[in-house]
Amino acid sequence: MEYTYDDLRHKTVAELREIAATLEHEAVRGHTTMHKDHLLPALCQALGVETHVHHEVVGLNKSQIKARIRGLKAERDAALKARDHQSVKTIRRRIHNLKRTIHKATV
Repeated sequence: MEYTYDDLRHKTVAELREIAATLEHEAVRGHTTMHKDHLLPALCQALGVETHVHHEVVGLNKSQIKARIRGLKAERDAALKARDHQSVKTIRRRIHNLKRTIHKATV
């Protein structure tokens, strides 16, 4: 059976040990004495599952927003060279708000 990191993370230690018992991999040797925080990464390694959760941005065009951020960073650098502190402050705020927009849309 194919497992994801999220599936494994929500299983009990007893269920994880049952899965480990069916595997012949060096990472899960001693699975009967492992705690969940040690058993979970070992199972992921043995099953070839990535040990982190992937997040997706929903409802936004992330590449378009990132392009706007890169443009604002170029403007920020120019304002820094011109020593225009008020412009730098407003541009930094706009960059921060765009990054927060992406973060809020992440699921």
